[in-house]
Amino acid sequence: MSISKPPNPNDLSLRQAQADIDEWIQTVGVRYFAPLTNLAQLVEEVGEVARILSRTVGEQSYKATDTQGDLADELADVLFVTLCLANQSGIDLQTALQRNLEKKTKRDATRHRNNPKLQPPTQ
Repeated sequence: MSISKPPNPNDLSLRQAQADIDEWIQTVGVRYFAPLTNLAQLVEEVGEVARILSRTVGEQSYKATDTQGDLADELADVLFVTLCLANQSGIDLQTALQRNLEKKTKRDATRHRNNPKLQPPTQ
């Protein structure tokens, strides 16, 4: 499922999200965690995403003591920590993501279309 809707001027850009997170860190969070601590946080959050997906669309089942996680919230946690790391590293993620998408578009222009593993099954 893909999200495709017309751009909304009220939508949050990556650049604005980085600025909002920086302001939040300065006013509520006191300071950024050290980059290695943020890396550990990122790995933890990705693990929570994996846990939810392995139980909702994978073969794992929830234990009686498990609580069902909120995938949207966990993905937002991943994005939050990623934006923190970008801020700490002086990276404008909006520009970096645009460049990365251009790179992938050039590199993979026909690669995936020509991959037999990705073709729909024939009947």
